[in-house]
Amino acid sequence: MNDITIATHNGNFHADDVFSIAALKNIFPSVNLIRTRDLSLIGQADIVIDVGGEYNPDTGRFDHHQRGGAGERENGIPYSSFGLIWQKYGLEICKGNQDVANSVDAGLVSTIDAIDCGHVEGVSQGISLSQTISMFNPTWQENSHFDSCFDEAVDFASRVLTRFIASANGGISAKEIVATAIDNADDSRVIVLEKYTPWKRTVHALSTEALYMIYPSPSGQWRIQTVPVEPGSFEDRKSLPSAWAGLSDKALKDVTGIDDAMFCHNGLFIAGAESFESTMKMAAIALKE
Repeated sequence: MNDITIATHNGNFHADDVFSIAALKNIFPSVNLIRTRDLSLIGQADIVIDVGGEYNPDTGRFDHHQRGGAGERENGIPYSSFGLIWQKYGLEICKGNQDVANSVDAGLVSTIDAIDCGHVEGVSQGISLSQTISMFNPTWQENSHFDSCFDEAVDFASRVLTRFIASANGGISAKEIVATAIDNADDSRVIVLEKYTPWKRTVHALSTEALYMIYPSPSGQWRIQTVPVEPGSFEDRKSLPSAWAGLSDKALKDVTGIDDAMFCHNGLFIAGAESFESTMKMAAIALKE
């Protein structure tokens, strides 16, 4: 089925119906979108979102406004239309990767569901993505048409969803790479990554012994970075030697005895050298301090 008709309500729109359409456009390349509350038109649509008073994924009905709603997650967050769409199509949108689909649901979909359904306990304060989508609606001072504004919001949401999926995929792939590096480490205190990947959460989940991470920089040199006591902390499990603080080039070379040492941050959490071998020497010196 390539050319399908999707119906959602007209007038003021919210993040759940906008993101639902954005999600479905990942699957169906040709969509005839109808924004209406005309029940006769709704009844003829292939997929109905956020209107119609019915939830039945087998017949393409994804409303949650009917008496009793359309169910809730184990954590108590009710499903809005976006969550219902994601239940059915999320795995396909994420190309069969259940971990990615779950991550997007936890980080994006469930928050939109919570706000739409008024289940705001635990939702971060400040402007939300749902509020951002709402601001695409024309104000009372504007003559813009709701439907064209809706299309703009869907384009924005499509980009956001794409980046959420990419981020989730990157994080999950990185976890596997870092876990392998921890397993393969010659010294459990020094973890070597052949390519930089996000590592902090995985290291904290899997290793209580890791003190330093070694990885290549995009410019070709190598870095040594301390492992913080917890993700987001500025306190390290073991800082780099205090004598290195703020030094670079010749000054750092003289202190370390490493002829291609490049720099050490004044905060003693990261340093670098031209070669992998020299960066490993930095680690060896730091471990003895």
